[in-house]
Amino acid sequence: MRTVVLDVGETLTRDDRYWASWADWLNVPRHTLSALVGAVVVDGRDNADAIRLLRPDIDIAAEYAAREAAGQGERLDESDLYEDVRPALTALRRLGLRVVIAGNQTARAGALLRALDLPVDLVATSGEWGAAKPSPAFFRKVLAVSGAPADQTLYVGDHPANDIHPAKTAGLRTAHIRRGPWGFWWADDPTLRAVTDWSVNSLSELAEVVNT
Repeated sequence: MRTVVLDVGETLTRDDRYWASWADWLNVPRHTLSALVGAVVVDGRDNADAIRLLRPDIDIAAEYAAREAAGQGERLDESDLYEDVRPALTALRRLGLRVVIAGNQTARAGALLRALDLPVDLVATSGEWGAAKPSPAFFRKVLAVSGAPADQTLYVGDHPANDIHPAKTAGLRTAHIRRGPWGFWWADDPTLRAVTDWSVNSLSELAEVVNT
């Protein structure tokens, strides 16, 4: 393996702040929105459907802009990172691997991630690329920045439909992390297992994975 590319939400960062901020903005109990997130995870639906269950006619992009204008937009700091992130990324770099972060986030989230000064070679988001997972265009972008062939590029993520299946279709190697609602609920799904090269419980396992 020459390059490791990592998803963001529930791979590197906890989504607690993200969903709590939406609940507060929509003026519903945080537990209510969390429960709806669980419901859409079980159904295999898009995360945003949890918000649409509360407000069926919502324009999420417009609401996002309104939140930003009101000073209640995206926030990201060190406390949002899982504890294994910096040590794991550092270990991968020490092995001489190229390390890339690439996920379905806004351009603002990309800037916030870069401000954390993580030990990686590149941070990119779907908002910056104009292509979002699970689109093949997103994974063509991944390969364009990988610097390595698809079979020497490992994509790490928690989401079957957005991460593992499309990455495998694009020819990349895959590592599914059992983390977050999607990661835990779908971890033992037979169709996911069939296309997953490795299943890990922590990013700290990746250094061993890339040497196998």
